[in-house]
Amino acid sequence: MERTTCCVVGAGPAGMVLALLLARAGVRVTVLEKHGDFLRDFRGDTVHPSTLSLLDDIGLAERFARLPQRRVTSVQLPVGTDRSLVTVGDIGALPGPYNYIAMVPQWDLLDLLADEAAREPTFTLRRNTGATSFLIEGGRVTGVRYRTADGATGELRATLTVACDGRGSLARALPELGLEDFDCPMDAWWFRLPRHEDDPSGLVGGLGERFFAALIDRGDYWQIAGLIPKGTDAERRAEGLDLFMDRFTEAVPWLADRSGALTSWDDVKLLDVRLDRLRRWHRPGLLCIGDAAHAMSPVFGIGINLAVQDAVAAARYLVRPLREGTVGLYDVRRVQHRRMPTTVATQGLQRLAHARVIEPLMAGRSAFGDPRRAARFSELMTGSRWLNRIPAYFLAYGALRERPPAQSLRPSGRAR
Repeated sequence: MERTTCCVVGAGPAGMVLALLLARAGVRVTVLEKHGDFLRDFRGDTVHPSTLSLLDDIGLAERFARLPQRRVTSVQLPVGTDRSLVTVGDIGALPGPYNYIAMVPQWDLLDLLADEAAREPTFTLRRNTGATSFLIEGGRVTGVRYRTADGATGELRATLTVACDGRGSLARALPELGLEDFDCPMDAWWFRLPRHEDDPSGLVGGLGERFFAALIDRGDYWQIAGLIPKGTDAERRAEGLDLFMDRFTEAVPWLADRSGALTSWDDVKLLDVRLDRLRRWHRPGLLCIGDAAHAMSPVFGIGINLAVQDAVAAARYLVRPLREGTVGLYDVRRVQHRRMPTTVATQGLQRLAHARVIEPLMAGRSAFGDPRRAARFSELMTGSRWLNRIPAYFLAYGALRERPPAQSLRPSGRAR
C-alpha cells in the first residue's frame, strides 16, 4: 500500500509552494502531476512582489534573480481623451527591494521550486501521474486513485489530500463543496507579437471597438491578451484573421507595423474566462486551494499570487497537525477562514471591473460614459503620485500578505 502524509494533487505554483514549505518542515509530501514537464505556454507568468518576498524569506531570491526575466514597474492604460497612455499604477514608487513585477516563464519558476524541494528527503514529485478519483472511507477522503501516462493505475493513501489542480479540479465535482459561479462578459485570446526597443514598457492596455488588449512586456516580444465578448470565439474566427488584426491595430495603433507576424489562427489561443469559487474548500481529509478553490478573472493578473498566498497560509496552519498526525476538520477550516475574505474582496473588485469597464467595452460603449470623466481620471492619475500607489500596492501584494512557517525559512539570498 502506497502512503504519504500529505498528497498534493497538481504541481502548479500553489502545489509546489505548499509541497516545498511542508517538506522543509519535515512533513512527508507527495505531489502528483499529470504532465511530464512544466512546459505549457500562455500560463500566468507574472511574479508579484508578494511572491518575490516569499522567495526571499525561504532563501531562493538569489537563484530566482538568475532566471531570465523582465521587470515591470508600471501599468499604463489608454484613458486619456485621445486614448493616450496614462500610468495608473506605479509599482516602482513602492518601497523596495521588490517594487517590480518579474515576468518569468512559469515553467522556470516551477523547475526552481521542484529542484529545491527535491533536496528534502520527505519530498516526492511523481510526474506523468494524474489523480483520477478520491479514496473515501467513512465519509473521509483518505487519498486518491491515480493513472500514469503508460496506463498503470494505483492508490495513494494520505492523511490529508490537497487539491491544487486548477479550475478543472476533481474536487469541484463534489456537490457538498458548492461551486458558486459569476457572470463574465469576456473571453481572452492569447498571442505574441514582436517588441521594439522604442515601444512603451511595462504592462500596457489598448482600446478598440468591442475589444480590449492587455500587453505584457517580455523584452523582445509582447505577450498579449485580447478580450472579446463572451462566447464569440467561433464567430470572430469565422470573420477572418485580417479583420481581427484590423480591430487589434485600432486598439494598439503603434503595433500596426507588426500585424503580419500572425499568419494563422493556430497562433491565437483561447482562454475561457471564468470567475467562481467553492462555498466550502474542505471536507474531512481534503482541502482545496488556488484555482481549485477559486477561479480568478485575468483582470489585475493576480491569480497566481493569490494561489501562492493560499499555499503559504495552508502550510503555516497545517505543519504542526500534519507532523503530529492530528490534522482534522478544524485545521482545514482555518485555512478557508483565513483566505476566504481576501478571495471575496479580490473577486468583488474583479466583478466591479467587469461591470463598470469590461462589459461596457464589450458592448461598444465607453467605460467612463461621459468623456469628461475620462479626462478627469487622467488628470487625477497623472497629478497624484499617491493615487498611483493605491492600485500599485494592490497589484503588488493583494489584500493580505501571508508569512511562511518558521520551520520552512532559510537564510535570505536577495537579488541585487
